[in-house]
Amino acid sequence: MKPARILVVDDEPGIRQSLGGVLEDEGYQVSTAATGEKGLEALERQSFELVFLDIWLPGMDGLEVLARIQEIALEERPAVVMISGHGSIEAAVRATKLGAFDFLEKPLSLEKVVVAAKNALDHRKLTLENTRYREEVTGRHAILGESVPMRALRQQLSLMASTNGRVLIYGESGTGKELVARALHDLSPRAANAFVEVNCAAIPEELIESELFGHAQGSFAGAHDHKSGKFQKADGGSVFLDEVGDMSLRTQAKVLRALEEQRFEPVGAHESVQVDVRVIAATNKNLEQEIERGNFREDLFYRLNVIPFHVPPLRERAEDVRTLADHFLREFTTAYGRKPKELTPQAYKVLQEHSWPGNVRELKNLIERIVILNPQTRIDARHIPLASARKLKLESFASLHDVREAVERDYILKKLDETGGNVSRTAELLGLERSNLYRKMKTLGIAPKE
Repeated sequence: MKPARILVVDDEPGIRQSLGGVLEDEGYQVSTAATGEKGLEALERQSFELVFLDIWLPGMDGLEVLARIQEIALEERPAVVMISGHGSIEAAVRATKLGAFDFLEKPLSLEKVVVAAKNALDHRKLTLENTRYREEVTGRHAILGESVPMRALRQQLSLMASTNGRVLIYGESGTGKELVARALHDLSPRAANAFVEVNCAAIPEELIESELFGHAQGSFAGAHDHKSGKFQKADGGSVFLDEVGDMSLRTQAKVLRALEEQRFEPVGAHESVQVDVRVIAATNKNLEQEIERGNFREDLFYRLNVIPFHVPPLRERAEDVRTLADHFLREFTTAYGRKPKELTPQAYKVLQEHSWPGNVRELKNLIERIVILNPQTRIDARHIPLASARKLKLESFASLHDVREAVERDYILKKLDETGGNVSRTAELLGLERSNLYRKMKTLGIAPKE
């Protein structure tokens, strides 16, 4: 591992020499500068992980140099420890506000210098790691697409995320309602706290109350310990009630009370629990129709529906299919360690013509399957296992032999897709010997993993 690079900026030669010596003894690579201007020149020539910077310098003072350092891009920006022979609380406060990590007074304790260097470098490393992680998470949770509905959705997100208003997200299954909920949380002042998801459709009715609000020990058979519910875990953050339309009327009543009071009683408990959560709900149902049928409480609907969001189905924004397909292609080639792949114009055409009943989730699953089953880097329409990709245009064939080959190829590809590319299993389905199928595939130009 390369030693950390440290720059010492001080107008006193003795300080530069003593600081440089002790830091080099600790294994760091040290450079020095006698003025703020020289220090900035050094930072332009090479990158440093840490700067020890004197406040009182001839010409440009240390606070001005510190302000200039904060303009450097984060990846290249060094941590800064200020040093001064005339320390004051006011100077320390100003330095901290400008981004300094620490403030040391002269005469310097060499032991404190070593500790400050280690702490500043550790803090810088942690900050960069957190930033990269956030960028990675933001990339995974990005709201992609340049269609009019998606641009409008992103604008609505930017306007509403900073509020505490309850949100109800409407959309078909697979459109990305959870993604919108996470974006709302990540863009809100609650982002540093928990985002807790509850799939109301997946939890049995007899357990959902306990999942949401927790339970006391011995409150029912199997409750051997006290358990915190989702609302408690989301305290200070956001709770996402996915498919809220599938919640029972009894649970709806407790959720309504929790929304109104930000307080609830765990199952079997005698004392209430106070929380501070933002509730984001989502549904693929028409809740107004569910109210008419007696399946959903009207008062709960109005509590949840403070800020409605609508996530459009993929068929209504076909222009976004290409962007999404490219995104998923990069994601899965990286995840599976494959070489970068590209889709041909014909492949894009097939994808854009498909109706996508499963929405974005269907497209994502399809691209993952394509990455797994196809070793080649160029993905054509024939590699896409969709009905629209297999339609044969008879007028494009010159002879009956060509039609027969095209039909055979299409049928074998379909069976290979059904078996996940397993040639032996495909041969069984086709009633062929494995060796005969291999010969047929070779004749038709089908790769074994295709």
